[in-house]
Amino acid sequence: MVALIEGTKAPDFKLNTSSGNAFSLQDELKNKALVLLAFFKVTCPVVQLEFPYLERIHRSYPSFPIWGISQDDADATNSFAKMYGVTFPLLLDDKLDNTVKYDLNVVPTVFLVGKDMVIKQTIVGFAKADLEKLNTEIATSLGLSVIPLFTSADEVPAIRPGCESKRPG
Repeated sequence: MVALIEGTKAPDFKLNTSSGNAFSLQDELKNKALVLLAFFKVTCPVVQLEFPYLERIHRSYPSFPIWGISQDDADATNSFAKMYGVTFPLLLDDKLDNTVKYDLNVVPTVFLVGKDMVIKQTIVGFAKADLEKLNTEIATSLGLSVIPLFTSADEVPAIRPGCESKRPG
């Protein structure tokens, strides 16, 4: 499904938000032990299912860097953020350069990248157990107690395959 699995070196990149703020993976990892990258396209229903839970992680651990990497243009990405209440940075990969570097075939795809630029966890599509593991890893890395990601009121499937990723050409 995805070429970049746990143990693979993550390609470095520099991307901008729609407002022009630049984010560099290598620069961020100089100051942080881990960074979460979440590749997406706005029209995917599985992305629409998953991103509110990534937002919960962001709100639970606000010092932890989570970056959404959009395959869409600035207008579509901004509309998506507003519609789904996403407040963590959304970077634009509308030329799909990083989609190619990370060899994505499916969105959402989430990568937890360590200080050494090595991928620690990959999640393709929606996987409730993997998201719970990710949540625990983030809390542990920060030395904090785990805040439950899912509540008894959440009716979510155990797993949902993602959507076909956009590809250049």
